[in-house]
Amino acid sequence: MTNRENFLSLLRRTGYEWVPVEFSLCPYLIERVQKELGAGDYQEYFSFPWRMVEDIRLPGHDVEQYRKFYQRPLADGADIDTWGVGHEKSPNSMHMTYMRHPLEDAEDLEDLQKYPFPDFAHGENAHQKEQADALKKRDLIAVGNMQTTIWETAWYLRGMENLFCDMMAEEDTAEFLLDKVLEISMIRARSYAEAGVDVIYFGDDIGMQQTIMMSEELYCRWLKPRLTRLVDMVKAINPDILVFYHSCGFIEPFIPHLIEAGIDVLNPIQSECMDFKEICRQYGDRISFHGTIGTQTVMPHGTPEEVKKAVWENLDAAGEKGGLFVAPTHILEPEVPLENILAYVEACRSYRK
Repeated sequence: MTNRENFLSLLRRTGYEWVPVEFSLCPYLIERVQKELGAGDYQEYFSFPWRMVEDIRLPGHDVEQYRKFYQRPLADGADIDTWGVGHEKSPNSMHMTYMRHPLEDAEDLEDLQKYPFPDFAHGENAHQKEQADALKKRDLIAVGNMQTTIWETAWYLRGMENLFCDMMAEEDTAEFLLDKVLEISMIRARSYAEAGVDVIYFGDDIGMQQTIMMSEELYCRWLKPRLTRLVDMVKAINPDILVFYHSCGFIEPFIPHLIEAGIDVLNPIQSECMDFKEICRQYGDRISFHGTIGTQTVMPHGTPEEVKKAVWENLDAAGEKGGLFVAPTHILEPEVPLENILAYVEACRSYRK
């Protein structure tokens, strides 16, 4: 099998010949692998099976326009993202920020309607097909990355507590904001699908460490129908596209809903929150998985032998047909030993069904 054939067959649960590797490194670990392994681009060095296709470009989109939405000014040195969300730097983290919400002081529907949402409909997207085609010529999987798709984008703008209150009170502000974010997500997803990506990666964190973030009733009222519309649209354009979905935390009650919405691959199945073997036993005939190797436990604190054991046991649980793109569940932080990263790679490459 080629890389593309192997990857697609693995995730479609129709068999595979080898186990691909993938992980995300924090800046400190990127520097370490560059220095100690000579890996200029660690994705190339470790032969990742996929690469990301760039989003729609927004030339002339001025993020400085969003400063006026903060009654309490942003801290010096804060960044503002495409949506106008402020990110104030944290003295305790290399890459995490304190998030500020530009619509948290909005009082009514009119305030939300005045907000200058990013105009992806008039952005530039010619590069997307060029990038997707170039990746396929290299025998790589082309990915459209749209994590933080509906729920997270909406609460980043409004503030989680405010949005929860709006939803529970059936406010028109919740209806407008979630519909607006969905509308923009559909523009972006359509562009990726028409460009020919193999995978589109959606996601919204809907779980916490030990429980779901909201009730199933609230999820099914506000989020599931919108996600379903989004998935239905991209699959109408390309029925073969693989739809990944990311949510950290415990989300087991939501898995049947995600399957019904059309999700093909679920990430990351945190080992600290859910038992992959049990999740695979219950749902592995209807959905595939990406992740499962704990970044709170075995990757930072286990031995190389324990890392390998975790990889092999989860691949065994998935079975000969596949259904598991095994990988660390989140970005690898500075406390993860380089030896454990290499152990994960070796475990994947030496695995025999």
